[in-house]
Amino acid sequence: MKIFLKYSLCLLTAVSFFTFSNQESFAKKVENKKVENKIEIKTQLVEYKEGNTVLEGYLAYPKNIKGKLPGVLVIHDWTGVGPYSKRRTDELARMGYVAFAPDIYGKGVRPKPPKEAGEVAGKYKADRNLMRKRVLAGFEILKNNKSVDKNKLASIGYCFGGTVSLELARSGANLAGFVTFHGGLDSPNPQDGKNIKGKVLVLHGVDDPYVPQKDIEAFQNEMRNNKVDWQMVYYGDAVHSFSNKDSGDKKETGAAYNKLADERSWNHMKLFFADLFK
Repeated sequence: MKIFLKYSLCLLTAVSFFTFSNQESFAKKVENKKVENKIEIKTQLVEYKEGNTVLEGYLAYPKNIKGKLPGVLVIHDWTGVGPYSKRRTDELARMGYVAFAPDIYGKGVRPKPPKEAGEVAGKYKADRNLMRKRVLAGFEILKNNKSVDKNKLASIGYCFGGTVSLELARSGANLAGFVTFHGGLDSPNPQDGKNIKGKVLVLHGVDDPYVPQKDIEAFQNEMRNNKVDWQMVYYGDAVHSFSNKDSGDKKETGAAYNKLADERSWNHMKLFFADLFK
């Protein structure tokens, strides 16, 4: 009887602790969300140059900045700096980051999908040196911002921007981490993986038809061969562009919004940043 009571007490204590821990964790999530929603931000367009090309990026940051903050590049999809990349930039600013959406294409170049956007994005995919020059120009804007901690920098990118984020990593840029949301993984120069200094996080829809298996395998080999600290998360039932509501809900087209994958990938990014900037 004593043994049974002792076992029951231990079990009750364990269950109570588990329940309390879960409630505490949930409470922290709710509280963090409230804090994010309360943070007032400032935004502005930033004009700068890469060579002779005029570029126009988008900057967002907390209104009442105290000290230096981590900085995050938010690299646009194939349509250029627009509502979607600006919304993500704002969200990061509300989380307490200085966020900057660099312009890869050039001021006023905002192509319509699919034909025009595909052609413009294709120009940079075919010329990785130009792609790197453009994103590095944006990186300099973020890095030199007076409110940014230069030792706490990261980049994220969506679709085309995910490809750019990885190219930024392969360029040897000194960032703590690089994130790609449903981005292309191919590299014409896989040996450049040796230049990667930060950690890499790939957030990928398992049914994405625009990222062939051969590219996935080549990317993973590139990471392994160059001893990069990398992670790759697959989201079930998710295709290309799963984080963008404007992608619609027709999965059969190969690009569609997936609410679960959107929310989970954003949370994985948050965990990644918590590890980078601790």
